[in-house]
Amino acid sequence: MSTTRPAAPTTPSPRGPRAAAYDAFHAARARSDLPARLYAAAMGDDYPSEIGASSSCDWPLLGLMAARLRMAPGRLLVDAGCGNGGVGLWLARALAAHLDGFDLSPVAVAQATGRRRHFLGEQSRRASFRVAELEKTGLPDHMAHGIVCVNALTGGIDKAAVVYELGRILAPGGRLVMTRSQRAATTPPWQEHARAAGLQVEHVDERPGEPAMWERLYRLWIEHAEDLRRELGEDQAHGMLGEAHRMLPTLAGRRAVLLTLHRPATSRAASGPADRMARPDRRPGARPTPPGRTPQ
Repeated sequence: MSTTRPAAPTTPSPRGPRAAAYDAFHAARARSDLPARLYAAAMGDDYPSEIGASSSCDWPLLGLMAARLRMAPGRLLVDAGCGNGGVGLWLARALAAHLDGFDLSPVAVAQATGRRRHFLGEQSRRASFRVAELEKTGLPDHMAHGIVCVNALTGGIDKAAVVYELGRILAPGGRLVMTRSQRAATTPPWQEHARAAGLQVEHVDERPGEPAMWERLYRLWIEHAEDLRRELGEDQAHGMLGEAHRMLPTLAGRRAVLLTLHRPATSRAASGPADRMARPDRRPGARPTPPGRTPQ
């Protein structure tokens, strides 16, 4: 569904304003436990405190993703848009998988790297994190046995291009699980995006309680506006409160799902690289604009 819109950076990063905005976002969250306490209040018993994610990732979603990935031990899991790494590290531990996580924010990547030992102990080298973009992962074709992408398809991102790129790195027989949301009255583009990437829509798991969770969270942000300003700073609090006021009126008409896309394990693909697929059409000059963490 959504996570907080990063505030615009005061000083642009050499990697661009999007990276700088997410750096500031993750740095602010590391300074205070107030956001985590508000997420916990909104999710109740479903809040996985160990994850520490600024997203809709709750206990039911973690279990569902593990089940939908169907990964054998020792395989490679990719966490696309990993943030502080909690989701990917939890899944890597649960599935006995190796993990390659990437995020646009160097601050998030450093935080994720620092959390490896907590989740994996002496096997922390099973996980690595690096800076990369969703549309340009830099990973080889068909190298991932599973991919997870939670609340990373923000408003300014070319979603078709991301699904194509993640499909490119997915091995035959592998699965991509990703959170998506849509206005209830509109036709979702999931089938179209999957076909363009050579994938099949295997499951669409409804998350009917997610919009209500966001409503509780947004109301808590507004209620604790002064606390957010004091602990996170004016810029980050302004972004959170702006998102809350903007999104609250739309939640009644949102549909939230976990989407599972599958690359079939064909006989040809089993012995060599899968056929190349044509890239999805793009609008003229379509480069993603600096995103907010708004519904996907």
